[in-house]
Amino acid sequence: MIDAAAIRRLALALPEVVEASRGDQLAFEVTGGKGLVWSFMLRVHPKKPRIPDASAVAVRCLVERKEMLVAAAPDRFFDDDHYRGYPAVLIRLAAIDEQEFSALLKDAWRLSAPKALVGRLED
Repeated sequence: MIDAAAIRRLALALPEVVEASRGDQLAFEVTGGKGLVWSFMLRVHPKKPRIPDASAVAVRCLVERKEMLVAAAPDRFFDDDHYRGYPAVLIRLAAIDEQEFSALLKDAWRLSAPKALVGRLED
């Protein structure tokens, strides 16, 4: 299991990651890049706005990897209509350990960070 405090700690340990959280919505992005992890917003009613679901987050990844993760471990990873075809996998926080989450977050960072930053840090 991983919680919001651990997500915050892991995300902010990555180079040039900033917190973009608002209210009870968790969000982290790379400066000059894209979001890498954010709160899953659940649609409770079709005619009402989505609400944050504290039991899950979205983490950026390639669509092909998302499909593989969801197929291999549906107890930890899932998708919904809003995210179908979008490069992010939904993760059940109660079902994933910190080590696995950290690895996914690092991969998300590589996808989200500007190429110059990734190249500079991986040289």
